[in-house]
Amino acid sequence: MKRSFTIFILFALLFALAGCGGGPKADVPIFMMSANGVPNDVADKLQADLRSKLGEAPTVSVTSTPIFSMEKLIVEIAAGDNGIIIVPMEQFKTIGQQGGYVSLDSAAKAEDFPDGVLELPVDGKDKEGKKEKHLFGIPLEKTKWFIDLKLNGKDLIAFVPANAKNQEKVMQVIKVIAQK
Repeated sequence: MKRSFTIFILFALLFALAGCGGGPKADVPIFMMSANGVPNDVADKLQADLRSKLGEAPTVSVTSTPIFSMEKLIVEIAAGDNGIIIVPMEQFKTIGQQGGYVSLDSAAKAEDFPDGVLELPVDGKDKEGKKEKHLFGIPLEKTKWFIDLKLNGKDLIAFVPANAKNQEKVMQVIKVIAQK
């Protein structure tokens, strides 16, 4: 009896642990937060559209939060689990002053997205105090992605944090997001 109970517990634990994590993690996780929150159905719609445009690879997931929280945003950036983060323009500019954004010059034209161009500190000891001007964000209001889905992207901007994993795959996705 004791042995069958132990086996039952082991199977229950195995079953519970198998359910954690929700399956394989996406190549490019995207986190989205707006000043007024983002409903889950909008995130699902954006995710489905990106998946249809990208095909089977790289895989993407879009998660959002129903309320704005600066603390949550800081945690999402610091954790390094997101390939792309979408936030209100004000937070993009404020947080960017700390550095830590990946230049998107190779993914889109700066002249197409002048609001995404910032002059930010350059990382590295030999360049201390130096700033460089690059395209660091893609304002979503006039992107094909938001226009086709009839979504209001006003004041929302997508950027790539420097600690993003799979940056080559992230750049593939940001190119799709940046289509006009």
